[in-house]
Amino acid sequence: MNLRRDTVVSWQDCVYPHNDGELTMRTHLVLSGLFSAALAFTPQMAHATPSNTVATATNATAAKPMVDEALRALSPSVTKTSHPEALRKAVSAYYNFKAAHPNQVRNQYFYFVDYGLSKTTPRGYVFDMQQKKLVEGPFIVAAGRGSSENAAGVPVRFSNGSGSGTTSLGLYVTQGSYAFTGHSGGSLYSSIGLRLNGVSGRFNDRALARGVVVHGAPYVTASGSGRSLGCPAMDQARAHRLIPKIANGGLVFLFSPNDAQWMRNDPWAV
Repeated sequence: MNLRRDTVVSWQDCVYPHNDGELTMRTHLVLSGLFSAALAFTPQMAHATPSNTVATATNATAAKPMVDEALRALSPSVTKTSHPEALRKAVSAYYNFKAAHPNQVRNQYFYFVDYGLSKTTPRGYVFDMQQKKLVEGPFIVAAGRGSSENAAGVPVRFSNGSGSGTTSLGLYVTQGSYAFTGHSGGSLYSSIGLRLNGVSGRFNDRALARGVVVHGAPYVTASGSGRSLGCPAMDQARAHRLIPKIANGGLVFLFSPNDAQWMRNDPWAV
């Protein structure tokens, strides 16, 4: 959604107090024109339906040579995964969605997070899918506080529910970046944020309404991460480098082998 800068838009305020990373998101954007008029010109975003799920199976066959080529190029850069299919599912989702909705994928950068790994294990990557090369990674990424980490620090619960505070698995299309304000450890901080539109149907299609975004956070460090309200947050310096690259038509894929329903039924990761 490309809104210009002179209408005041108040997005959902997300407040989460937690000693690992107290996150308060209050975003007030100044954009141009009437908000309702801007919405009228917002492109229709793709969601999973029975008809486009069938189309995805056809796209998967057509995309297979591209998937195989990308895997050969990118696999050496992915030092550790939680499941043998982690990177394949991510790359397949990227090309299947791009084949079905080429006009929505306007940016070659792809953010991939393997949430089958622990909060102290680097689990995030950004790839340039046009050049088929690693941009940055692996790096530490936060998971949602509602995702109930096990003893090893691996999130084991995922949900699309409002107020759940959980990570939602699946594929997202990036929208615009904006000035993000948060609260951590009793102090306010500012960063950059990036809105996400979930396109994996029932698994993540409430992301915009929930205020799930990519953002920088001081509770994400090289040694591990605190917990967000479901946002795949990264460290502050990295967010300022990477979010401008992946904004406005890039793709994001959040993976975990710990949700069997999602593993079997994501409409793009086939």
